[in-house]
Amino acid sequence: MEKTRWYKDMVFYQIWPRSFKDGNGDGMGDLWGVYEKLDYLKELGIDGIWFSPIYPSPGADCGYDISDYMDIAPEFGGMEAFRKVLDGVHRRGMKLIMDLVVNHTSDEHEWFQKSRQRIDPYTDYYIWRPAKADGSLPNNWDSNFEGKAWTYDEVRGEYYLHLFAVKQPDLNMDNPLVREEVKKILRFWLDMGVDGFREDVITYISKKEGLPDDHLFPIYKGMPNYNHGPHIHEYLAEFKRDVLDHYDCMTLAEAPLVSPKLALRYIDEETGQMDMMIQFQCQCADCLFTDYLPTPFFLPRLKRAFTSWQQGLEGRAWNMLYLENHDHPRIVTRYGSEEFWSESAKMLAVSYLFQKGTPFVYQGQELGMTNWRPERADMYRDVQTLWQYTHSALNKTEEQRLKRLWRSSRDGARSPVQWSSEENAGFTTGEPWMAVNPNYKRINAADQEKDPASVLNFYRRAIALRKRLSAVRHGDYREYFPLSPDVYVYAREDERQKLLVICSFAKKTLALPVPEGFDIDSGRLVLLNYPKAKKHFLQPYEARVYLWEK
Repeated sequence: MEKTRWYKDMVFYQIWPRSFKDGNGDGMGDLWGVYEKLDYLKELGIDGIWFSPIYPSPGADCGYDISDYMDIAPEFGGMEAFRKVLDGVHRRGMKLIMDLVVNHTSDEHEWFQKSRQRIDPYTDYYIWRPAKADGSLPNNWDSNFEGKAWTYDEVRGEYYLHLFAVKQPDLNMDNPLVREEVKKILRFWLDMGVDGFREDVITYISKKEGLPDDHLFPIYKGMPNYNHGPHIHEYLAEFKRDVLDHYDCMTLAEAPLVSPKLALRYIDEETGQMDMMIQFQCQCADCLFTDYLPTPFFLPRLKRAFTSWQQGLEGRAWNMLYLENHDHPRIVTRYGSEEFWSESAKMLAVSYLFQKGTPFVYQGQELGMTNWRPERADMYRDVQTLWQYTHSALNKTEEQRLKRLWRSSRDGARSPVQWSSEENAGFTTGEPWMAVNPNYKRINAADQEKDPASVLNFYRRAIALRKRLSAVRHGDYREYFPLSPDVYVYAREDERQKLLVICSFAKKTLALPVPEGFDIDSGRLVLLNYPKAKKHFLQPYEARVYLWEK
């Protein structure tokens, strides 16, 4: 089937369902709540929705531990609610993509339960190994979430590999039967009408033969032996050839530690196996490799990430653009300023929405939601956060350890969406499964709907403007002042239009940075995050977009 690459003209919205909107009052976000908000998303300018996992799951990693790939969890409304949402999405001219999590399953999945009992054909569906001769673990690899990557199973009498939580055993993708299972999952959802997949840590599915010890990586030991493994392109090409090529769908790869050059092996439009890639480099302007190794925010590092992907994929592949998702703390708290909350939230939107690619907005980002800061560590729900609290920084005071979680925890971005100033932020009429950020009375959708100058209405204007401008869809990208620690300035240009985007990341007033060759007075200021611009100066966290028609 000829693919139309419809995703290039879209803006997507990521829904992390359990915290989006509760439709039945049980305290958990669900698909009934999503259905209520479809018109809100359409009005925002959203063309497609990505659902984080909504399959049956014990919830060890908030749904990324799947126990049944071909059903919808009852707490989200089951298959009845899903079909209603899917139909509602399509009737509004929107698309829907699912999270495909096939590096690992839940340990409660039927496959794992039969594999641990050595029941064929499931015996080798997972990666099992005996202890070494000296009784030590099969290798020295680390889990990304909970200690070492091996756990002993009493039933089988062997260790199983889990690159993430203990309850997330890794599938053995080298087994052809496992790959056939993946194809069945893909066909099941595509036949139902789903429009594509975001594929979770898909670059991890092929492990190096022999699973050797890792003597290179100081943390997350083992990653060079499973990230971009020996058969990764072979397996992805098999999924594409046997299933994906027969549907007009899109695929989005999540890929830690990937450069634009390496990404092209996956998403080159002529030779790749997937359509777009989620890179992590734009999440590393204030940390080293992981959010739990924070550093001061350094704008040139963020700009290098943006520009390297814009230039590196030009003419060969398509960028996926984002600043927030469920795996990282809120961007206003990290890269912006809670002091200049509204201004910086709007500026951050401008910084990425006018780049070349398909933008994704994470739930609550369009409201300028900030990091949640619970009073006690036991209020967190995230498996990675709880492990970090109980196993690291133990020499610090309780206050210091809590501040570390406030800065780094994924739960900072997972608190319920703030719909109104009513009880529980209008998220639920019941007891919320996770505490609501107390600032909901100041930051919420209902109040922002009434305010023309709100963050929400700014996002609406910015997205609508993006869609009107041919230079955003087709134009070249050029960055200016790359070493500046205060401003991000870039231009977009095609045969019809020229665009100049100016973003201040500073708390102080700056001289207006105008690149050589641009006459600001002859351009039209089409987007501004302040009531009025000053002719020669940028105000704190100011963002401007200028347009020249040819």
